[in-house]
Amino acid sequence: MTGLILGPRAVSAPVPAATPEPAARVEEERTADAFGAGAAEPYERALRGASTRLVLRDAGRPRRRAHLDVARYLTAPTARERLLVLEGDGPVLDVGCGPGRMVQAALLAGRPALGIDLSETSIALARARRLPVARLSVFEPVPDEGEWGTVLLMDGNIGIGGDPARLLVRCAEIVRPGGHVVIETHRRARRDRRFAAELVGDDLIASLPFPWAEVGATGLRRHASGAGLVPVTRRRLGRRRVEIYRRG
Repeated sequence: MTGLILGPRAVSAPVPAATPEPAARVEEERTADAFGAGAAEPYERALRGASTRLVLRDAGRPRRRAHLDVARYLTAPTARERLLVLEGDGPVLDVGCGPGRMVQAALLAGRPALGIDLSETSIALARARRLPVARLSVFEPVPDEGEWGTVLLMDGNIGIGGDPARLLVRCAEIVRPGGHVVIETHRRARRDRRFAAELVGDDLIASLPFPWAEVGATGLRRHASGAGLVPVTRRRLGRRRVEIYRRG
């Protein structure tokens, strides 16, 4: 592992140097896929203590909703979460790491780890706890691509970007051959849907819509197969369901 230095992608022939994109444009593109960003940013406010529960709802069908326990994201990892990290091997990359609960779990298990997230508040909270994190999208170049032993998609993060197939292909690029992708799925095995989501805080102020997905174990198999990921085993963390795949 080379650390946190990002290098350019290799190319087959020399190309003219590209003009760097303005920071505002890069930030705008990140925000388009970010979890609960824009408007009043209820997710950021909840992490700062404005509320402890958020509602994730379908912007087109507001009655379809799920409750998010933000307080849990701020806690230390449970014993089961620490054991879950040991299902994979090698260094751990936590995608959508939030305040760093699973990064901490990996470090406690003796694994080198890095968390990536687009939430400024999440990254600030994790750094305050001296956890190794970076403010990055999984769809941007990440450190040490192709060398990670385990990639984590916990707490519904299979929904990132609203396209599970694309996300799993990206995870397969990041993990090394034989490495593992650990995915928390929807409790309903047959759930497999993509939609424009909104986050709503206790004050009923919503975020801007953002692309999201919900995937259960059955739908996940199809998406994972297309990414060259092979099922290994499954685990339960109470009511939570986790599927473990290996890059074939």
